[in-house]
Parts: sequence; C-alpha cells; structure tokens
Amino acid sequence: MKKLVSKIVLGAFVVGSMTLVQAQKIDAKAKKILDDITANYNSKKNSYFKFAFGSGVNGKVSKNEPGIYYSAGDKYKLKIMETEQIFDGNKIYNINTEDMEVTVAKPNANSAMFSPINYLTSYRNDYNVSYSGKKTVDGVSADLIKLTPVKANGLKYIYLYVDSAKKQMLKLEQFGNNKDISVISIKEYKENQQLDPNMFVYDKNKYKNYLVTEL
Repeated sequence: MKKLVSKIVLGAFVVGSMTLVQAQKIDAKAKKILDDITANYNSKKNSYFKFAFGSGVNGKVSKNEPGIYYSAGDKYKLKIMETEQIFDGNKIYNINTEDMEVTVAKPNANSAMFSPINYLTSYRNDYNVSYSGKKTVDGVSADLIKLTPVKANGLKYIYLYVDSAKKQMLKLEQFGNNKDISVISIKEYKENQQLDPNMFVYDKNKYKNYLVTEL
C-alpha cells in the first residue's frame, strides 16, 4: 500500500499532455459545468479539503486512507499516510517520513499538479467529455461527467462527481486499463482561510538526516 500511495502522490490523477490524433467530442452541458467549477476555484485566495483516497482492482475499492490538501494559486501541500508533498511554485518536494527520504523534482510540460481541478483544465485537450446524468454522493445530488482519453494514456475513463450548485468537486474516480481503480472523495472543503505564510515552503533543516534525491 505504501508503494502505491507514493506512486499516486508523485503523479496521482496526473494527466500527461498529449497530441490530439482525432476530433475531440465535448458535450456542451458538461463543458459549462466544468468551466464554472474551474472559474470558482480560480477565484479563491486559497482552498483546503480533507479527502479519502481509495484504491482497488476490478472497479472495487478495497483500501481507503485519509488525506488533506491545501492550495493557493499554483502552490499546494498534500499529506497522505507517511507522505507529504509540497509544491512551492517551482519544485515538487515529496517527503516520506517512514523511509526518511525526500525526492525533489521540477514539474514539466508533460505533467499536471495534484489538484481537484487538474481534470477540469486538462479535459480541454486530452479527453472526450460527456454528461452522464445525476448521482447521489453522500446525500448530495451530483452531476456526473465522464472523461474518455482521446489518445491512449493508460486510463480507460474518469468520472467526475460535481456539486453544480456550489460549483465544487465531490469525487473523482479513475479507472485504468489494467482494471485498477483510484478514487478521491472530498469530505470537507474550506476556502479563503488565513494560512501560515510558510505553508508551502520546504524547510530543509527539518530533514537533515533524510536521503535527498534530485530528479
């Protein structure tokens, strides 16, 4: 489970930039919902949510782990299990407290940040988008939107569950071609909080005894 989470944290729900090879199909209703949510997130000074990260095979989640996520602009901090990830606007610091390791990397054009809105922006180039009706998520009536890759990227499809009234994401489900499933369920959401000025700063003095690898 730890290796799975480390893999997910380094690139979970990360969408590679791809060259289109066929005409993209985007449903107008689904597009408006996604664009409204994107605009809502982008209008906030910062955002915070608690989430449950689930994983499994054959479409069934067998394990769940809690996590928290803070973001402000393009900066973010993510914590799940023994792993913490910080993006300070320049580099990504992946900190594993159990293994006492830090991996440092720069984001590149082929990756997107772990974020509740990464699919909301990447869909414009990489996915066919369809509206799939209403579903209830924790008592909330949600709009269900299906994303299908335009070009093979290891994913079969993604479902986004959206609270259109609040213009917020409720849940993401990612189905791989290898029958793996990964799910993020947002449990608590806050915005425009007074955050610690050092929230998105990597303090190397805290990790003097860690093995540090720069990619």
